[in-house]
Amino acid sequence: MNIATRLRRIGLPRLIVHASVLFIVLLWLLPTLGILVSSLRDKDQIVVSGWWTAFSSSNQTQALRLGDPSTQTQQGDRFVIAGNVFGEGKSGQVSAYGVRVQEPAAFKAGTSADLGDGETLQLNEDGSYQYSKTASFEGSRAKRVYVVVSTPPIFTLDNYRTVLLSEGIGQSFVNSLTVAIPATIIPILIAAFAAYALSWMRFSGRSLMIALVVGLIVVPLQMSLIPLLQLYNSIGNIFGIPSKTYAGIWLAHTAFGLPLAIYLLRNYISGLPKEIIESARVDGASDFEIFVKIVLPLSFPALASFAIFQFLWTWNDLLVAMVFLGTQKDELVLTGALNALLGSRGGNWEILTASAFVTIIVPLCVFFALQRYLVRGLLAGSVKGG
Repeated sequence: MNIATRLRRIGLPRLIVHASVLFIVLLWLLPTLGILVSSLRDKDQIVVSGWWTAFSSSNQTQALRLGDPSTQTQQGDRFVIAGNVFGEGKSGQVSAYGVRVQEPAAFKAGTSADLGDGETLQLNEDGSYQYSKTASFEGSRAKRVYVVVSTPPIFTLDNYRTVLLSEGIGQSFVNSLTVAIPATIIPILIAAFAAYALSWMRFSGRSLMIALVVGLIVVPLQMSLIPLLQLYNSIGNIFGIPSKTYAGIWLAHTAFGLPLAIYLLRNYISGLPKEIIESARVDGASDFEIFVKIVLPLSFPALASFAIFQFLWTWNDLLVAMVFLGTQKDELVLTGALNALLGSRGGNWEILTASAFVTIIVPLCVFFALQRYLVRGLLAGSVKGG
């Protein structure tokens, strides 16, 4: 049986779909895995090798010096300087060495190198060496050698300790939680009530309100941000409330998230079986009792799906947080603190990767905890029964 026949039997479109899904998964997984591995590596190894080599030994070229001429001894007709290039209390594994910066790996470790003019040097894998010469060594400066050191993989939690304790990320982490949790719960509660009213309550202007909600979804955040801030400042001046508070950013995120929340929840709630609602009304239940005891429990998939979107948006937000909270160090959310680190610690990849993984670990936990409800909540209401 040829390949073409086999492809027709398994279905080529299905194979393409599976390959596309696998590609998307790898496209998302590999960078995340790279950030995690890099955040746990030693800072010196991050510089010399990629994260995909983290579980193998890495080679680093170091410039070291031999013993100075005052330590030489005479052995027969030769003068010898011996010792260990790593010094006392240190160790390493040498794979190659050289005496010129252009050729740091000119000689293999353990072999004797003829340097000319009667000079020889033998550098072993453990760093021990014997540097000899037919004439006495002159001067006071030690000879420089270049050593290729093979270092085993080193994993450490020091990067996270530095980030959480020294770089202010710990406070920013708390600030992000303080912003994201209420800014996720408040719009869901308001939107759930509004979605029920727009789905099962009859009142004048309902269709116009639904059209208005749909229209507000497409309003750019950048267009409404400054007018909203001016309105909030005006109200705050009347009641003597400071402009940059957590209450302000909660209200801002609620305002920006409500249109999409109402739209998604209404699609779901309006698709609930009509018989259940009517039976409850016949039994004398009020709209509030129907909403709390029937609609809310049945709408949990939709609530969870929107909670994922709202939490991810508020957690990763930078613009709204900078406008409504400020840019002081004790006010920065995680995205703001990470942005500041990019400017001040741009070369310290171990700090940046640890900070980035601290930033994404909470959204990952939220997504994996609620992802089984995501598709159900988004697709519910798209097809209605008779």
